[in-house]
Amino acid sequence: MTQGKKKKRAANRSIMLAKKIIIKDGGTPQGIGSPSVYHAVIVIFLEFFAWGLLTAPTLVVLHETFPKHTFLMNGLIQGVKGLLSFLSAPLIGALSDVWGRKSFLLLTVFFTCAPIPLMKISPWWYFAVISVSGVFAVTFSVVFAYVADITQEHERSMAYGLVSATFAASLVTSPAIGAYLGRVYGDSLVVVLATAIALLDICFILVAVPESLPEKMRPASWGAPISWEQADPFASLKKVGQDSIVLLICITVFLSYLPEAGQYSSFFLYLRQIMKFSPESVAAFIAVLGILSIIAQTIVLSLLMRSIGNKNTILLGLGFQILQLAWYGFGSEPWMMWAAGAVAAMSSITFPAVSALVSRTADADQQGMITGIRGLCNGLGPALYGFIFYIFHVELKELPITGTDLGTNTSPQHHFEQNSIIPGPPFLFGACSVLLALLVALFIPEHTNLSLRSSSWRKHCGSHSHPHNTQAPGEAKEPLLQDTNV
Repeated sequence: MTQGKKKKRAANRSIMLAKKIIIKDGGTPQGIGSPSVYHAVIVIFLEFFAWGLLTAPTLVVLHETFPKHTFLMNGLIQGVKGLLSFLSAPLIGALSDVWGRKSFLLLTVFFTCAPIPLMKISPWWYFAVISVSGVFAVTFSVVFAYVADITQEHERSMAYGLVSATFAASLVTSPAIGAYLGRVYGDSLVVVLATAIALLDICFILVAVPESLPEKMRPASWGAPISWEQADPFASLKKVGQDSIVLLICITVFLSYLPEAGQYSSFFLYLRQIMKFSPESVAAFIAVLGILSIIAQTIVLSLLMRSIGNKNTILLGLGFQILQLAWYGFGSEPWMMWAAGAVAAMSSITFPAVSALVSRTADADQQGMITGIRGLCNGLGPALYGFIFYIFHVELKELPITGTDLGTNTSPQHHFEQNSIIPGPPFLFGACSVLLALLVALFIPEHTNLSLRSSSWRKHCGSHSHPHNTQAPGEAKEPLLQDTNV
């Protein structure tokens, strides 16, 4: 076992040394310095800081553009974006292996940020371009591939953690800044500032980011053929039933992440329109929830993994998620949302624990199934939540006046259609879905024999290897994240 690990580390060191030699020989396009994790961190921070500034203005423009069926249209917009991202992610990943990371960093950031200036020019075009931009909403995937190119295996988890923490930090601070600037100077200034930051990100990639995958290290030159299996988004999902343990994990992920994806797409709109939160209160909620989630996913998660084990940590996280969704569903007062938000932070330990279990019990090809399922949920979840809001007639007739709305409950002018005694029906549906996920997760074994299962899996998959797959032995897969969570 130790000899195998030494061979993997030696192979990784050899590959990294070869990349450094090629870079010194001029195999890398222009950029400032050698490729580093800090280049990736700056790209991620600028992109999501720009979008975070628009949190409050987007909620207002969304209701003004679709006053009758706000939740339904929001679900459809985010659902189309998530589905397009799911369909395009494998193709963009395969092309970046052949053509390099820098060009696709530029492409994904440009098209992901393209809708920003349209918010004030034409709201209809703004939401239309947001939907279509899902084709390129895979910046995270390209960034993690960039990081994998320039780090060794033992450094990779820390590097991924730094990128993820930067993403969280950008969304903790930017909504509050955007809400404050919008209240004092107006939303137009916020849109201009977000556009300027997006342009700064694009210029940074053009000028400062060096290529992490030198041309000599790529599997083929420009114009190399890409097989359909590499670009097929359903390729990994077709193999789900070939392993019983991976099947249980996949079902758990689907049932728990479907409501989570729907919640991501509609919850801040729900706080703004139904629970009477002001833009400043929504921004504060995002900041507090983000800080608590960072603490939960670092300190609390590591303590739980050591004390109660991987499987029990997943079960505990699912339990918190059920409680959080039920509280969101039945909650009718703002303080209930704040309390449920604290529980939501604890429920964020679920997927890191699932990722750890997958990396320990599944082969590299099987890990792609989880990414595929999450990508599919990013398309289905928002549309499902929007439809449930629609059929239960949860709609707002009038948006609260923002001039005096500074965090307190507003006057009776703020009212909404509600033919049901349940304020948030989609969240209760989500709680039932996660309850099923919890029951399925009970049957996942805590310990499995990875070596035996991996060899049997390769018998199924050995004939489907890709000619362009240059992943080094023992190379870690990137974290299973999706840009559409934002």
